[in-house]
Amino acid sequence: MKKAYLNWSSGKDAAMALFKVSGEGEFVVEKLLTTVNSETERISMHGVRLELLESQAQQIGLPLEIISLDGNVPLSTYNKMMLTQCKKLVAEGFCHSIFGDIFLEDLRRYREEQLEKAGIIAVFPLWKKDTRKMMQEFISAGFKAIVVCVNSKLLDKSYCGREIDQEFLSTLPAGIDHCGENGEFHTFVYDGPIFKEPVKFRVGETVEKFYTSNKDEDDCFKDKKETWDTAFWYCDLLPD
Repeated sequence: MKKAYLNWSSGKDAAMALFKVSGEGEFVVEKLLTTVNSETERISMHGVRLELLESQAQQIGLPLEIISLDGNVPLSTYNKMMLTQCKKLVAEGFCHSIFGDIFLEDLRRYREEQLEKAGIIAVFPLWKKDTRKMMQEFISAGFKAIVVCVNSKLLDKSYCGREIDQEFLSTLPAGIDHCGENGEFHTFVYDGPIFKEPVKFRVGETVEKFYTSNKDEDDCFKDKKETWDTAFWYCDLLPD
């Protein structure tokens, strides 16, 4: 089998990607890789505490490698740091990098181009899957997840902190992807077939945070910077 690491976000898509490749036998996933905001000690974008990330890895039973980054690092700096990290992974024998992306073409192209520089092949086991069907598979497989972040332009505060279940999916407004693939919401997976035991936590406060984009002239997404949403609701999860 091919030696791979999985880009772990703590959410449902990464969990489904790991679940899928683990059952197919083509790849052996030997490591989880996650970027963490060094200023907040939380997972970038998802806002999940480092302690809960470590608990996930422990219950999944895979080594966790953390890349610490400044909160608003320019993409050119990010690319250099990731290239250095990827070369280290290649030296360890890793040749494939697994992602939970589903249909964002520009993001896939960016990942493939950057990884190619280090000699790593990007793998997308969920690519072009029907997101409604995939969420049904997620629930049917026994996964448990909670919404930890929502784009406040697209979903109101009430969606933050909710369990991913049939009721949640049925109340999503028209135009909202069932996997949140357009950035509508992010999740924290705490139980399911890839876990030995559930990750224990309790729900804290929900707060709204605002961000500004980093004007990096080397950013491959610079044509979209003015359309990026900058306000999000976060539900803080506390280790129990």
